[in-house]
Amino acid sequence: MIIDCHGHYTTAPERFKAYHATLVDARDPAAVPAPAVSDDEIRDGIESAQLRLQRERGTDRTLFSPTAARMAHHLGTLATSEVWSAASNDLIHRVCGLYPDNFTGVCQLPQSPGAPTDSAARELRRCVEQLGFAGCNLNPDPSGGYWTDPPLTDRHWYPLYEAMVELDVPAMIHVSASCNPNFHTTGGHYLAADTTVFMQLLTSKLFQDFPTLRLVIPHGGGAVPFHWGRYRGLALDKGLGELEEILLRNVFFDTCVYHEPGVRLLAEVVPGDNLLFASEMVGAVRGTDPRTGHHFDDTRRYVDALGLDDEALSKIYAGNARRVYPALA
Repeated sequence: MIIDCHGHYTTAPERFKAYHATLVDARDPAAVPAPAVSDDEIRDGIESAQLRLQRERGTDRTLFSPTAARMAHHLGTLATSEVWSAASNDLIHRVCGLYPDNFTGVCQLPQSPGAPTDSAARELRRCVEQLGFAGCNLNPDPSGGYWTDPPLTDRHWYPLYEAMVELDVPAMIHVSASCNPNFHTTGGHYLAADTTVFMQLLTSKLFQDFPTLRLVIPHGGGAVPFHWGRYRGLALDKGLGELEEILLRNVFFDTCVYHEPGVRLLAEVVPGDNLLFASEMVGAVRGTDPRTGHHFDDTRRYVDALGLDDEALSKIYAGNARRVYPALA
């Protein structure tokens, strides 16, 4: 069994994607009906992309969420985000209903710059209790690249964490599109956010308040594995202890790194119990590497090339995901 913990519905029908712009322009987003999407439209997009690639690359199940860049929490109001998130999550639920053996839902949260997290907690509860979702994506920067909200370790976020702990579900830390021209969305903003949040967690006492809270940092943790010694040193200089003691019971990383040397470094630095297989296909990089003839996001090839024993591979490919996302069991 190979579980991909990081997949987005990037092939949703164009009419549905355009619905968000309508919501942003509406005085009352709740009064705007969502476009009708047929099962055949869903099948056309999924079977020509995500499901086909699952079969070709030999993976079995994907934790599937709405497109990260289209969460667009910086556009419109909290009311906009509430309607858009619910509609996006309902569409993910339909995908999972059509392909129950291949996809498990992960929800988008309604967020907006400066808004409290109560609405996010309510939508998380709906998605877990009513739709059977396994977790959520949490945007640490709803402003879209300007970082106007408090750090994820601030009590501002606690209502959401309380719901996550009660429901026993994790969050993947995932920003949305950048509206700051200094930060390219997928090449700059995503990776900078992964790195930033790790440092926020390192210097906080969040996991003392929430000892069972689980967070997944995607894209291989941004710069974290490459600078592991810096973070260890900072923690030790501050008298906080080793990273394994203060963070790694609660923080996990995915293998969404698009070259073999990067995945090899990740596996050498981060303990095997903290790595979850992921590809983010079809997403940030869709092309083929001219040096290898294989798609950049075919990350299973990189993990297989590590030469790990069966036990270590089993953890990365499925065991750790089942532990972090208990709904998979």
